[in-house]
Amino acid sequence: MTPSIQIPADSRLRYLLRLADACLIHAQRQSEWCGHGPIIEEDMALTNMSLDLIGQARALLTHVGQLSGKGYDEDQLAFLREERDYLNPTLVELPGRKAGRDFADAMLRNLMVATWLHLWWQRLQASSDAEVAAIAGKAVKEARYHREHASDWVIRLGDGSDESARRMRDALARLWPYGAELFAADEADAAAVAGGLGPSRADLQPEWTSAVLAVLAEAKLAAPAPTLFVPTGSQGVHSEHLGYMLAEMQYLQRAYPGGKW
Repeated sequence: MTPSIQIPADSRLRYLLRLADACLIHAQRQSEWCGHGPIIEEDMALTNMSLDLIGQARALLTHVGQLSGKGYDEDQLAFLREERDYLNPTLVELPGRKAGRDFADAMLRNLMVATWLHLWWQRLQASSDAEVAAIAGKAVKEARYHREHASDWVIRLGDGSDESARRMRDALARLWPYGAELFAADEADAAAVAGGLGPSRADLQPEWTSAVLAVLAEAKLAAPAPTLFVPTGSQGVHSEHLGYMLAEMQYLQRAYPGGKW
């Protein structure tokens, strides 16, 4: 089996990996809907959005590999790190369709994550890192569509039948507490702001909250009360679900090192 790789301890790499890993793991979870969408248009839409996210992750991981000075490529960074070295928020690794979660969970998670990514990409267009700014210039258009798509579905389900509204309320109860982690800034955020690399995640919260609550209001849904719970996935301390996902994701790379199709 191929051994794991190690990433240098660097605040710039940590900042970019958080964004890359959010896209990568969200794409993997969302891709579980491939072949299982409620209608064929949604099956295609969710699959294509997953591909958008993989493209964003790939571009960032390629750049991180170059910045690391280790010569890593995007495949090594995507598939050959230990669980603790993935820095995605816990929200994107939570179980989805395979664990019995339904379409309401998928659309609410998409709304929360796509709104967050859209705001982040918007600000990264002004990054002092020209490569990051270029990646953001393309990704922001994709994230805008993801956000609009999820918003439309949350409104349609929340303001739909009694059954669809109940499912949306249940999804809110399950997922909403994990939103706090999206804005848990630390020294990597501070360094990114100081160097002009990008915004602090905390600075995204007011606009994110306003945007998401507006969608929920139109859907006739109420956000659950805040809790003190703050997950720690972006610090590398994950739920039990990520390990199972990585076992699937990493198998081919680790079992057949350097394999070519």
